Amino acid sequence: MIISDLPVIALTGATGFLGSATLDAALAAGYVVRALTRRDQPERADVQWVRGDLSDIAALAELVRGAEAIVHVAGVVNAPDAAGFEEGNVTGTLNLIETVIAKGINRFVYVSSLSAREPDLSDYGASKAKAEKLVMASPLDWTIVRPPAIYGPRDKDMFELFRSARWGVLPMPREGRASMIHVEDLARLLVALVPPGEAGAGPDRVIGRVFEPDDGKPQGWEYYEMARAVGWAMGRRPWVLSLSPAMLARVARADKFLRGDSAKMTLDRAAYLSHPDWVVSPEASVPTGLWQPRIETRAGLAATARWYKDNKWL
Repeated sequence: MIISDLPVIALTGATGFLGSATLDAALAAGYVVRALTRRDQPERADVQWVRGDLSDIAALAELVRGAEAIVHVAGVVNAPDAAGFEEGNVTGTLNLIETVIAKGINRFVYVSSLSAREPDLSDYGASKAKAEKLVMASPLDWTIVRPPAIYGPRDKDMFELFRSARWGVLPMPREGRASMIHVEDLARLLVALVPPGEAGAGPDRVIGRVFEPDDGKPQGWEYYEMARAVGWAMGRRPWVLSLSPAMLARVARADKFLRGDSAKMTLDRAAYLSHPDWVVSPEASVPTGLWQPRIETRAGLAATARWYKDNKWL
């Protein structure tokens, strides 16, 4: 519950991987948090849970009431069809934008994805690109953040790589590079972006900007190099199995057959992974005076592997 007069951040997705880290970062920075949740949550100092989802207009109105800023993290990353992504990522974002405007709140930080740069590759990327257009067309003081591959404790997606590395085999796309970022570094950035800063067109402005943060590694990680780093974190030297786009699609079909709706490698994700360039753009870097990554990736991967082991995920 909220027990102080500190400024309030309204947060969506607060019970998820990135959202929970963002909640922690916001509390550490001296904010109180009003957070949207589908299920009852334990009480926590300086946190007010609002029961509802992005389709519940009354809940959204309560969520944003009197907030300093909105940090919109919630999104659908896996769905059986394009309609599922559209409902969660596009319609949900529109509902939130309209509520924020109606309540007279200006600051809006939206977590998108690098996939929005290539909307024709996947339904997920297309939905994120549409949501970005809604944010950009709004009268809000918006900032969009497009994270690359996010890793860290509690992550269920990158966890698949750690689990594969334990068995000594790591399937990866055959060609390409990708940037990475630790969840705690990304959460710090989202909170750092809450103050809108000075208006204007200088390099340090944040309003009306699209940022692509990463771990600071130039040109990102070649997929083979990334696989070896995950293997090193697990204390293994795995065989890196390089998969063509056609093979990635076959793996997705097999995963669907074996795990149904719980499959992590969907056809949509296989299409996304087949693209060779998921490296952040230097032109979209965050001003260094505002934020810089703190967690070196190899050390972060090792700490993440320890967390998985300590918490019996591995």
